[in-house]
Amino acid sequence: MAKAALQDVLQLKVTVRGIRPPIWRRLLVPASYTLARLHDAIQAAFGWEDCHLHAFVVYGEEYGPRDEEGGMEVRSERVSLAKLGLEAKDKFRYDYDFGDDWGHDITVEKALVSEGTLPHPICLTGKRSCPPEDCGGTSGYEELLEAVADPAHPRHQELKDWLDEDWAPEWFSVDYVNACLKSRFAPSRPRTTAKPRMARAKA
Repeated sequence: MAKAALQDVLQLKVTVRGIRPPIWRRLLVPASYTLARLHDAIQAAFGWEDCHLHAFVVYGEEYGPRDEEGGMEVRSERVSLAKLGLEAKDKFRYDYDFGDDWGHDITVEKALVSEGTLPHPICLTGKRSCPPEDCGGTSGYEELLEAVADPAHPRHQELKDWLDEDWAPEWFSVDYVNACLKSRFAPSRPRTTAKPRMARAKA
């Protein structure tokens, strides 16, 4: 009897918690990746700047990077997605920036068999721009959107000046995200930094 093909790629939907309309990405990630590598993929796919602490919660267990104070008992760089035994329809959590408290809900949509080695994580689709770093969490993000949209708002000009000139909440480009992922996971290549002006994702 032929040996069953190994399901070595996971299709994940990652959604920022507490924001409507939702901000999300659908990713293909090698099952051999550690949670630390998945952290890198999420950062690149959303456009977070990776300047704060993070943690995963899987099956009630917390995983995170090495902490100088020893606060994280289970190291994310030691645990692979395959080792966790994740299957289709399983859900787990990724938290980033414990001050702003950006929670991400992750759903395993499919376990797939790759036709060859996946060179790096791939984004299939998604919606909306990542919130600006250090904007104050979901409540700060909502105020930012309100202020930027209303010239009469007392913080309108302040927040417009604070934002990157080309930031737009509904902007999304799968090609740009994949360029960022390719750059992140191919260290010999120059990092992608300039965001092209491209058409927004269709509804």
